[in-house]
Amino acid sequence: MTGRWLGAAALAAAVLAPACAGGPPVPATLEVGRQPCDHCRMTVSDARFAGQLVAPGEEPRFFDDIGCLTAYLRDGEIPPGAVAFVADHRTRDWLRAADAVYTKAETLATPMSSHVIAHGTVASRDADPDARGGAPVSATELFGPSGPPGGAR
Repeated sequence: MTGRWLGAAALAAAVLAPACAGGPPVPATLEVGRQPCDHCRMTVSDARFAGQLVAPGEEPRFFDDIGCLTAYLRDGEIPPGAVAFVADHRTRDWLRAADAVYTKAETLATPMSSHVIAHGTVASRDADPDARGGAPVSATELFGPSGPPGGAR
C-alpha cells in the first residue's frame, strides 16, 4: 500500500509541478493513452496532435486535437496567467501556441478532424511529409484576434 501511495504522490507532483512553480507556466508531461481531452473527453492517443493549457496553481488541461484546444479556449473560462502549448507535429516537442506555425492539411486525419497541425518553425513544417500540400493557417484564424493565451512574453 505504501508503494502505491508513494507512486501516486510522485505522479501528482510531476503533473502539478509545472503549474505550481514560480515563473511562467511550462508544458506538463502528457501521458499518451491515459490522459482524457478536456474538451471532447476522448483519450489523447497521439502526441503529434496534442495541445495543453497550463495555468499557475491549476492542473494542466490536455487536448487531443488542436481543434479541441481552440474550441475550449473559445467556449471556456481561461484561468489568469494561462499559457497554451501545442506539440510540434514532426518532433512532438511542446511549444507556445502563439509561436507555432500552423498548417491545415485536409488529407491528414487528426483525432477530431480539425486537420490542423503545428510546427515550431517553417523548417520543421517543410521537413514534415504530413504537412505537404497543406495550407498555412494563422494563429489569429485559429484562436481569434487576441491569439492563444500566453502569447505576450
